[in-house]
Amino acid sequence: MNYDDQMKNRVKRIEGQLRGILRMMEESKDCKDIITQLSAARTAIDRTIGVVVSSNLVECVQKTNETKEGSTENLVKEAVNLLVKSR
Repeated sequence: MNYDDQMKNRVKRIEGQLRGILRMMEESKDCKDIITQLSAARTAIDRTIGVVVSSNLVECVQKTNETKEGSTENLVKEAVNLLVKSR
């Protein structure tokens, strides 16, 4: 699968969020603020997982349609399983 710049930028933003959270912890910031930032990072990770899985699904369905090999239904089931496993 090809991971485009948009996906990579999402991960870089998450990395920045996590560094910011660590800095907040080192500065003994308020627990509520840290939890808020942790929740935001988790949401960003969840959305990134969705983007990666959906992009992969689209790519796999296109390949299946071109080669006439495999089942689109199986690809969708596999994608759903990946999403469920990520939770």
